[in-house]
Amino acid sequence: MSIDTNTPEETTNKKTIDIKKLLKSVLAFKSSDLHLVVGSEPQIRIDKELRPLNLPILSAKDVEEMAYTLIEDKYKKEFEEHNELDFSFELKDVGRFRANYYRTIHGIACAFRMIPIDIPTLDEYGNPPIFKELVKREKGLILVTGPTGSGKSTTLASMLHEINLTERRHIITIEDPVEFVHKNNKSLFSQRDVGSDTKSFATALKYALRQDPDVILIGEMRDAETIGAALTAAETGHLVFGTLHTNSAPGTINRIIDVFDGQEQAQVRAQLSSSLIAVISQTLIPRVGGGKVATQEILITNPAIQNQIREDKVHQIYSQMQLNQQETHMTTQTQQLMELLRKKVISKENAIKSSNRPEELVKMIHLL
Repeated sequence: MSIDTNTPEETTNKKTIDIKKLLKSVLAFKSSDLHLVVGSEPQIRIDKELRPLNLPILSAKDVEEMAYTLIEDKYKKEFEEHNELDFSFELKDVGRFRANYYRTIHGIACAFRMIPIDIPTLDEYGNPPIFKELVKREKGLILVTGPTGSGKSTTLASMLHEINLTERRHIITIEDPVEFVHKNNKSLFSQRDVGSDTKSFATALKYALRQDPDVILIGEMRDAETIGAALTAAETGHLVFGTLHTNSAPGTINRIIDVFDGQEQAQVRAQLSSSLIAVISQTLIPRVGGGKVATQEILITNPAIQNQIREDKVHQIYSQMQLNQQETHMTTQTQQLMELLRKKVISKENAIKSSNRPEELVKMIHLL
């Protein structure tokens, strides 16, 4: 499907497209991403599908001119040196964006992610009531996980926003790049951009403990050093939020442990068992009729799960998540998908495609 953003006169004009006008126009389609790649017209993502805009095919010069319009010389130099660039920016009266520039065999390519300026509340984003209880915790580790484009950043922003509305705390965010910009309400925010405000996640975390934080957000837990620092911060009286690119709650625990060498894993299991509060693993699925809906697999630690982590019995956690759910507030992704299928919010095809346990889901669908 090709989407028309211009008049016929503008469509045939080979003059370089105004990138700011382009970003403004694609926002009108409520798309999540904009892609500029040499040899293609600009394309936007709507409900997980890429759709070309009715604009001229881009040349290498077109993309380079649009890309460099948005960045200062220091970022241009960084990109030309490393062929990769992550940054975020805000266009007045348009919105906030996360951008990635990269180089292909044909030239520069760009990916832009749209970030809402107005941060949704937990209720507006449709999150379960238990999230409001989780963010009241004084210390511990809360992880929000999922693939790229699954809404992790929005969920985390909503959780921090809830704290901002209800608690007087110092919140430090460490991101690459900073996405949602929070305004101080009851809480005080110190937002840091890795690369420009601090050298690395691990460095920022090391010094964060000397900056009197109550809450720390780590944009991405990429390596053993960062994960180790996050566990230490969570153990020493701080509420820590983090993200990983994992697709299930038990899988997240295994991923964290597997980052470390064999001789370190027992200590990490002990730290994780005592500090982990919850894992929220989510994905976005196309709705029937348009739009997207989030499914969230929720693990909340209790003594049984703490013991399973400590004793290296993570494979038993999934069964534990299925017990006494009204009391524990836990849920599996399969249960969430089945509920959406019963309400006819999503299709069977998209449910199975998005499932992290498709065989289990198919069996349950046959019982409908």
